[in-house]
Amino acid sequence: MKKITLFLILCCLSQLQAQELTIPQQTQYLADNPFSMSPTFAGIGDNARVRLNGLTQWVGIKNSPINQSLAVDFRIADRSGVGAYFYNDKNGNTRQYGAKFSFAQHLILDYDTEQYLSLGISFNLNHFRIDIENFSNQLDPSINGDRATQNYNFDIGFLYRYKDFYFSYNASNILDKNIKEVNFLEPDLLLNHQVYLGSKLRKSGSTFEIEPSALIQYFQSDGRSTTDLNIKFKKHVYEDYYWIGATARFLNEQSLNPVTVGPMVGLRKNNFYFGYSYQINTNELLSYNSGTHMITLGFDFLQGLSNCPCTQNRVVY
Repeated sequence: MKKITLFLILCCLSQLQAQELTIPQQTQYLADNPFSMSPTFAGIGDNARVRLNGLTQWVGIKNSPINQSLAVDFRIADRSGVGAYFYNDKNGNTRQYGAKFSFAQHLILDYDTEQYLSLGISFNLNHFRIDIENFSNQLDPSINGDRATQNYNFDIGFLYRYKDFYFSYNASNILDKNIKEVNFLEPDLLLNHQVYLGSKLRKSGSTFEIEPSALIQYFQSDGRSTTDLNIKFKKHVYEDYYWIGATARFLNEQSLNPVTVGPMVGLRKNNFYFGYSYQINTNELLSYNSGTHMITLGFDFLQGLSNCPCTQNRVVY
């Protein structure tokens, strides 16, 4: 029992180190919501989009991480997009909540070959707190008062699209953080990098498509990095669609064995969206939890085609 308790404590401590005043990225971006990952996707498409996301990690472990978020993005004029992302994240006795406000500018590189470039920026507000009042055994008398901090930061990125291929880079939290009120031993370098790329494969005139994609994340503070490999199979029915898929996450500094794997499903019907993702651990945590569950609810509204193809949806119904 002592070994199990020690193992879980070490996992929680590692998650606290990894939290670093940033939003945990699970599979939110795969639920028809890439804007949750990068501001460069704001305003791409024929509708304003709302996505409400709820995630519960490691179900069965007490005080396991939970996260709720709300993402809204829409186009303004013909070549610009704006969006907002609100989140609430709790991990054991640490919690953070905040918002991102984003702007994206979409450009045509070449009209005939359908090459587009998008540039995006986000202003981030984050409130981070350690709930020391929940500590039952106070071993260090210096830990007292309100252990909380505010952090203001920025994301910047670009998105390149060539027909159905896309490649995006996003630098998240490019400024150092303020951690003096929380823990002076924790590194103040918050910058992390995300590369997201993929393609939508379909025959001309077909309503069925396959979308392989990958997300690479690198945390500059300690050199951690992960890779998500994803596959989605989508069927279009006029303006609606249905899809199933699978995802696997790898730790790049370790072997090729994934640390999490799981299926995904989703649909869009009459402007309403529903998505579900399930992930199970393949490491030692498998024996202590029943996996990670994520549900996404959404609504698309204010449909209107843009006069600029750089913000249009390529799907022809």
